[in-house]
Amino acid sequence: MSSTHSRVAAPDAAESPQPGRVSGPVAPPRVSARRRRPGVIALSLALTAAGGAGAGVLLLQAGHRTEVVTVIRDVQVGQVLTRGDLGTASVALDPAVKAVRVNALDSVVGQRAAVELTPGSLLAPSQVTKESLVKAGEQVVPIGLKPEQVPATALVPGQRVQLVHVPAQGQEDTGTSSTAAPQTIDGRVVKASSAAPGTGTVVVDVATTAAQGPTAAAWVSAGTLRLVLSAPDGT
Repeated sequence: MSSTHSRVAAPDAAESPQPGRVSGPVAPPRVSARRRRPGVIALSLALTAAGGAGAGVLLLQAGHRTEVVTVIRDVQVGQVLTRGDLGTASVALDPAVKAVRVNALDSVVGQRAAVELTPGSLLAPSQVTKESLVKAGEQVVPIGLKPEQVPATALVPGQRVQLVHVPAQGQEDTGTSSTAAPQTIDGRVVKASSAAPGTGTVVVDVATTAAQGPTAAAWVSAGTLRLVLSAPDGT
């Protein structure tokens, strides 16, 4: 008796599932949406807007710069300004700040400093003047000061002083004028020299009235004159 053997076909190797492989389409992973708080969003928008506004202000300032005159050397009161004392700069100038523009540079050269000027500052129109330190009807008296007579405060042009008459040497104890107020003459410093080498003497040119100039010169000649600084307001 012949028997019929049923053959079971072995599955094809290509169709056999491999370890680690998933048959069929793979669904993408689900990502849960993060809840954003309204306060954080508002803060982010505010910071972004502020940054944009700040950048806009910087751009506006950079685009509106003004060429102005600057001071690059020390200039004393009453000193005549030269081109070497001044420089130029391009700055973002506030409308409230008054500064000499570059196109007016030539007009301030040759004028006098009305106040002390320091390097690095902007030059304002009110800081210069065309007026001379020696006015009409005045005379200039040169006064030599010994080292011990020179004030510790620097003498600068325009500074107000008093010329004081003191008794001559050997006449201090006459007894006739010990209680009387000394004679004085109001003056104004025009120029002060540097101390002379060896002697240390400083020569100060002082402007006085034409009527008092000869008297002050006589005091200088007799060695009976002393120079005293007045208060800033001249009193």
